[in-house]
Amino acid sequence: MARVKKSRKIGQIGTPKESRPPRKPKASHEGKPKKHKGNPSGSRNSVESSGPAETNQRQHKDPRVGSKKPITLVAEPKASANKPIKPKYFSPRQELQAIEDSEKLSTLLDQLDDGEKISKADQHYVDVTLARHKELCDMLGISQESKEQQNDDDPFERFEAIDINKLK
Repeated sequence: MARVKKSRKIGQIGTPKESRPPRKPKASHEGKPKKHKGNPSGSRNSVESSGPAETNQRQHKDPRVGSKKPITLVAEPKASANKPIKPKYFSPRQELQAIEDSEKLSTLLDQLDDGEKISKADQHYVDVTLARHKELCDMLGISQESKEQQNDDDPFERFEAIDINKLK
């Protein structure tokens, strides 16, 4: 025989209360609408079927969203031919020292001293750099005459300038 579970409910004892009128069934369109979350499954790869005549005329549309532009996988270095990179200096003295130590400027000046012709771009570079050099020298109070005077005041220079034959 099947087992019957015990229950705490007791059947009706006595007379029932007054009967209530029956409830109206709820209509599905009343109240809050159901919340829909996301697209239905498989919507990405499903084919749109708006009509057989239209699908034959136009090509199959890609359902994926986004740009179709091809992307290069190898990064190419940026070419900034228009703007030369200008180093920044903390003081005019450092900039002056950098101009005087510049190998490119010294080689171009050597070529000009030898009488060789240089390109217009190199000539422009030399002109701009020498103008900046002169500007920095004026700013710092250095002039070519003062450099020559410093060389005259140098005792080693005076010692080398002495002609030994005159002393005999």
